[in-house]
Amino acid sequence: MKGKKILVCAMLANMAQTSFANIESETVLDSMSMNEVVITGSRQATDSRHLPMTVNVIDRKTLTENERTNILPTVMEQVPALMLTSRGMLGYGVSTGAAGGITMRGVSSGAGQFLVLIDGHPQYQGIFGHSIADSYQTMIAERVEVMRGPASILYGSNAMGGVINIVTRQQQKDGIRTSLNLGGGSYGTAISEASVQVKKGKFSSIVAAQYNRSDNQRPDMGFEQFGGFVKLGYRINEHWNSSANLDITKFNASNPGSILSPMNENDQHIRRGSANLVIENQYKHTSGAISIYDNFGKHEINDGYANGAKPQTEFFNSRDAVAGLSWYQSASLYKGNNITAGIDYQHIYGRAWYSDRETGVTVTSGKRKMQSTHAHENEVAAYVDFRQDITGILTLDLGIRYDHHSTAGGEWVPQAGAVVRPIESGELKAMVSKGFRNPTNKEMYLYGTANHETLEAESMMNYELSWKHRVLTNRITYGVNVFYIDGDNMIQTIGGKNINSGEFKNCGAEIELSYQVNKHWNVITNHSYLHMETPIVAAPTYKGFIGTNCKYGKWNVSAGLQQVGALYTAAGNTPSRENFTLLNVTVGYNPTSYLHLWVKGDNLLGQKYEIIAGYPMPKATFMAGVRFSI
Repeated sequence: MKGKKILVCAMLANMAQTSFANIESETVLDSMSMNEVVITGSRQATDSRHLPMTVNVIDRKTLTENERTNILPTVMEQVPALMLTSRGMLGYGVSTGAAGGITMRGVSSGAGQFLVLIDGHPQYQGIFGHSIADSYQTMIAERVEVMRGPASILYGSNAMGGVINIVTRQQQKDGIRTSLNLGGGSYGTAISEASVQVKKGKFSSIVAAQYNRSDNQRPDMGFEQFGGFVKLGYRINEHWNSSANLDITKFNASNPGSILSPMNENDQHIRRGSANLVIENQYKHTSGAISIYDNFGKHEINDGYANGAKPQTEFFNSRDAVAGLSWYQSASLYKGNNITAGIDYQHIYGRAWYSDRETGVTVTSGKRKMQSTHAHENEVAAYVDFRQDITGILTLDLGIRYDHHSTAGGEWVPQAGAVVRPIESGELKAMVSKGFRNPTNKEMYLYGTANHETLEAESMMNYELSWKHRVLTNRITYGVNVFYIDGDNMIQTIGGKNINSGEFKNCGAEIELSYQVNKHWNVITNHSYLHMETPIVAAPTYKGFIGTNCKYGKWNVSAGLQQVGALYTAAGNTPSRENFTLLNVTVGYNPTSYLHLWVKGDNLLGQKYEIIAGYPMPKATFMAGVRFSI
C-alpha cells in the first residue's frame, strides 16, 4: 500500500513538473483574470483585491467535472482548512450517526458555527441550528464562494466561522439549453439529473430535477433522494432586475450505527425546502437588493434499537423554518469610496414532538413529553460597512453590526481590515473580525438541559494576515494565510444545564497555488495546518490536496490526491485520530458535441479509514455514466 502511495504521488508530481517545464504563450483564460469578482464578502460584486477577507471561488466547471451530485466534496478539496464528515458513498443523513458536518479552522457547522447560504440567504435547521448537507446540490449551483473566517457582520448569527454561499444558476444568453445526466456504479448507486434552461429577452428560467440512491457499503445504510429546483428571472429595465427560486429535496436515510454498536430501524425521512424572491437595483453610483426568503423542513425519525432491544413505539417529529427579510444598499459617495448599509429581520420557528408509531397520535405524557413543543424567536439587525481606497495602493475597511435576538439579547459585531497593494499583481491583507452564534431553540427550550433564561450568544475574534500574488501573466496564483482565533462564551452542558462556559483558541496557516500551464493543463494545490488548544471532532491537524485537469481533443481527465493527517474522530479523555490518503480520478470522452461519456473511481488506493468513529468508509468505488446536452 505504501508503495502505491509513493507511485501515485510521483506520477502527479511528474505531471506537474512536466507542465511547468513546457510553458506556452496561449492567451490566459478568462477564469484567470486578475480582477476576480466576488459577492460574498461585500453583498455586491466587488474586486476581491479590495476586500480584506479571503474568499475562494469554485466555478461550475470545477463543481461538475467529477460528476458529484453534492457540492461539498468538491468544496472540501478546493478550500484549505475546510473539512467535511462522511460515512458512505452517497448521502449524509441527519440525527445520530449523521455525516455532512463542516469544520473550518476548527469551527463547526454541527454546532451551528459555520453557515451555508443560497444566494446570500441562510440555510440551517431551525431547531438544532445545524446545516443539512443533503440539501446542497450541484444541480442548483452556478458557482460557490467560501469565506474563510467570520462573516457575521453581513450574515449575522451562525456565520462566526465563515460561510459557503451557493450562487444559483441563471442562463446569460438567449436560447434553450437542456441536459440529462445518468450514472451508476458500486453498491447499487445510481444518479440522475435533468435540467432545462431558457432565456428570451428579459425573461430567464431554469427547471431541474434529480433522483439519487445508494445501498452504500454496509447493510441497513440505504439512501434515496428526490430533488427539484425552479428559478425564474425577469429584467424589469436596465436598472431593475427580479428573480424567484424554489428548491425542494426529500430524502430517506438509514443509520446502521457504529460497527461496535449496530442499530436497527434507525431511519430518517426528511423534507427540506428553500424559497426566495429578490428585487435588485443597479445604478452608476449605487446598487442594492431587497429579498424575502424561507428555509423550511419536516423531519420524521425512528431512533431505532440495538440488537436484543425492543423496536421504538414512538417516532420523533419536527417542523422548522428560518424565514426573513433582508435589505441592503451600497453607494459610492466619491472616488474610491464604498459604503454598504443593511437591515435584516429573521423569524426562527421550531416545533418538536413524538408520535405513536401505530396511530400517529402525538404523545404528550411519560418520558417522551417535551419540555416545550413550540418555539418562536426573532432576530433584527442593522449593519454598515465603510471601504475607502487611498492612492490606489491602500484600502481600509471598517464595519459594525448590531444584532438583537428576542431571547438572548443584543450583540455588537465589529470588523476592521486593510489591504495593501505594493505591486499590481499582489496584495497584503490584514483583518480583525468578530463572529457570533445565538443559542438555538434546542439549547433554550428542548429536553432537560434547556436554559432560555441565561444563555447568551457564543462569540469569537479572528485575527488574520494574508498575501496573494499572481505571476507569469496570471498563470500562477499563490496565497498564504495565517490566523489566530479566540473563542469565548461557548455553550456547554454543565451540571445538567446548558451554560456559557466554554473557550477555545485555534491558530494555523494555509497555502494555496494554482497554475494554468497552457490551454490543456492546469494544476492546483492547497495545504492547511491547524493547532487547537482544545481538539474537536472532525478537525484535522493537516489537510492537503493536489489536483490536475487535462483536456486534449475529445478527452478530459481530472485527478486529485488528498491527504488528511491527525483527524480527530473522538476527543476528550480518550481521543482517537485518523490519517489517510485518497486518490480520485474521473475520465470523460465527448464523441459528439452533445454526448459526454464518463467513468470515475474514488479512493483508488483502497484506503481503510474512518471520518466518523465506528463508520468505516468504502474502499475503492467506481461509477460510469452518460450526459446529453443540447
